Amino acid sequence: MLIATVLILVPCIVVLMVLGPELSTEQSLTQRLAECHMRLQYLESMYRARQEDVSLLSQYLGQLQTNNGSNVTNVSPPPQPVSNLLDALSPEARQLLRNASHASRSGGSGLTRGYVPAQNIRLPNAYHFLPHLLDDAGSLRPAYFQSKGRSDVSIVLGVPTVRREKQSYLLATLHNLIENMNDEEQNETLIIVYIGETELDAVQLIAKQIETSFEAHVESGLIDIIAPAPSYYPNFDRLRITLNDSLERVKWRSKQNLDFAYLMAYAHSKGTFYVQLEDDILTKRQFITTMKKFALIKSALTKPDQPDWFVLDFCQLGFIGKMFKSAELPYLITYFQMFYNDKPVDWLLTYFIESKVCRTDKDQKHCNLEKARYWQHFRKSLFQHIGTSSSLKGKVQKLKDKQFGSKVPSYYAHTHNPPALVKSNIAPYKNYLLKRAYRGETYFWGLLPQPGDLVQFIFEQPTLLRRYLFRSGNSEHPSDRFYNTTVELLPADSLSENSSVWSTYNTTTDGYLVVGSFDALGVAEGLLDPKIGPIKELRLHVHSDSENWALLSEIELQQMDSNASTLDANAAKPRYIAAS
Repeated sequence: MLIATVLILVPCIVVLMVLGPELSTEQSLTQRLAECHMRLQYLESMYRARQEDVSLLSQYLGQLQTNNGSNVTNVSPPPQPVSNLLDALSPEARQLLRNASHASRSGGSGLTRGYVPAQNIRLPNAYHFLPHLLDDAGSLRPAYFQSKGRSDVSIVLGVPTVRREKQSYLLATLHNLIENMNDEEQNETLIIVYIGETELDAVQLIAKQIETSFEAHVESGLIDIIAPAPSYYPNFDRLRITLNDSLERVKWRSKQNLDFAYLMAYAHSKGTFYVQLEDDILTKRQFITTMKKFALIKSALTKPDQPDWFVLDFCQLGFIGKMFKSAELPYLITYFQMFYNDKPVDWLLTYFIESKVCRTDKDQKHCNLEKARYWQHFRKSLFQHIGTSSSLKGKVQKLKDKQFGSKVPSYYAHTHNPPALVKSNIAPYKNYLLKRAYRGETYFWGLLPQPGDLVQFIFEQPTLLRRYLFRSGNSEHPSDRFYNTTVELLPADSLSENSSVWSTYNTTTDGYLVVGSFDALGVAEGLLDPKIGPIKELRLHVHSDSENWALLSEIELQQMDSNASTLDANAAKPRYIAAS
């Protein structure tokens, strides 16, 4: 512990001495000290975890020695050979075990007065609250695990997800989180996606979507993916009915409690702060920097004789945007395990804080004042809930955080698209017509697309296009995208057989050039080769059945003579735009 303290405090002191004259305010110094304090808390928590490992393994090895000496063979579960256990440990842990074994053999503390064999008191742990975990030795071993080993970051974001009956918001949420981080923020952040499914096929499908859509970020270590073993969950049909809820609702909220506990347990050793999110949210730009700065300021302003904060709240809804110090997560994890069958997770957080600070001899007003010390709120929400289709079957939720600011747009209007006849054999829903979307009045929303369906833009005059952008889906209907759909165009003039255009693009049987396709996020965009010349028609061509409707929330066709600065600005626009 002394070494860890020195490794943290000495660099911090040196930095403060060297940079001190350059710091503009006393607040900067206090923030740096607060950051050092938070890092020290984190390392102390990690040290306690290592001590617990050593203690448990020492007891296990001692039991093995006792059993071997008395020829006991009915040990359950069968112990592993000591050599295998030692090989699996780090060099530091192996040395600690050797020291512990030496102390045990020397008899320094093996007997109490009267020569009665001493036995350690065994405190309650997860197996007491979740006894079904003992039925399978692999109950706490992940069924799916994808990680590059990133740790020791500033902020860990926990994103639990499950299959949803209608809409999936996960990819849009991950894209929004990453788009609203700069490079520095990405380097000090870890996003953990927890897939709370018991069927391996479902887990692999969701994981594959993440790994395909965010390959670079998975490879860089920004995104971890984890799923629990099916035996981690109890038999939900045997749960007690509580709060007069239906069994389905009790199962849903109990599973959510266990999901959060598992996710927090994995995240505990990964970074200084932990932020609980959901898989159907939007956020604001540079939210990582904003949260970290707020946390350090609050810690720096806490007086020695006052309690430090336990939770910082960056969203008014449910459990979204709640920040904790990773060193204090074990308290919450244990609390969730104890009462997972009793109350929803956001209620448990409230009761946990009240248990810490509220007195029976004081009124509710006093309780609220004390709670405000531990549970502090950021002045404006950094996260907005966008999902309407809940993971609980049949539940529709339209909760919105009014503190988030401006409304999330359902479409992006472009009123300068070139004159064209627009048509489609995809039947529109109500008044969400293609021609209105092309004029920037609304979005196009059509019924289930079929193979061979077309969305056509036939220009009144052959038009030179520089760039195209089609965005499908929106914040309310993120799954209503175009899948397996190509962007094709028909040149107004016949191209020479020797033209380089033929080698650049594939062609269809009816003479259209295939210039692009919709990606996993439902976006198709690209720059066009000027050698194509004037274009007679541009179309979207659907190649497979879809389980969802199709929604075009943005249609932008930029002509070659458009203002260059406008083009560049639009080209750099993020695909999922959060309110600023």
